[in-house]
Amino acid sequence: MDTDRLYDVIARRRDVRAQFTGAPVDPAALDRILGAAHAAPSVGLSQPWDFVLVRDAGVRRAFHAHVQGEREVFAATLSGDEAARFARIKIDGILESSLSLVVTYDPQRGAPAVLGRHAIADAGLYSVCLAIQNLWLAATAESLGVGWVSFYREDFLRDLLGIPPGVRPVAWLCLGPVTHLEASPDLERHGWRSRTPLSQVLHTDRW
Repeated sequence: MDTDRLYDVIARRRDVRAQFTGAPVDPAALDRILGAAHAAPSVGLSQPWDFVLVRDAGVRRAFHAHVQGEREVFAATLSGDEAARFARIKIDGILESSLSLVVTYDPQRGAPAVLGRHAIADAGLYSVCLAIQNLWLAATAESLGVGWVSFYREDFLRDLLGIPPGVRPVAWLCLGPVTHLEASPDLERHGWRSRTPLSQVLHTDRW
């Protein structure tokens, strides 16, 4: 195993917003990326995820309009330097990316006896996040960018895509070729936050 390449992919992974080219995604690469996501570990081998490929321009425009509305809601809570910094930050690549991919969580998958979930109700949701991370790293290895859009209301997205009741939309991901991956995260470059050193969050035996 090429451990150097693995750690390089982890280090290069970025939440992409402004660098999408809109060029087509190679179908074979997309299959490999989805396969990597579907190979993620899951509580009780429940595999509680579904993947919705969104290519339709009208659907993407409708979601983009909703996201911009939620951006305005958040912006209204800011003032001063914070508001000025946020105004410079692009929050999505919905219209610029080649396609979008929505990942959902079905808590009934494998129910009622999901081995390992009886004490931690959110273990299934954690499993979906592992699938997303697998997908993200695989896309990075394929020289593609991924951007996770979080400015939306779950009920809106559920209605927009016809997601069944009880199934939770966890992530709207923008996916596609990019001009480049930034050397540092957008929020760090824009002065919103700085990454915390590992030494500040590492504990031994007790908190």
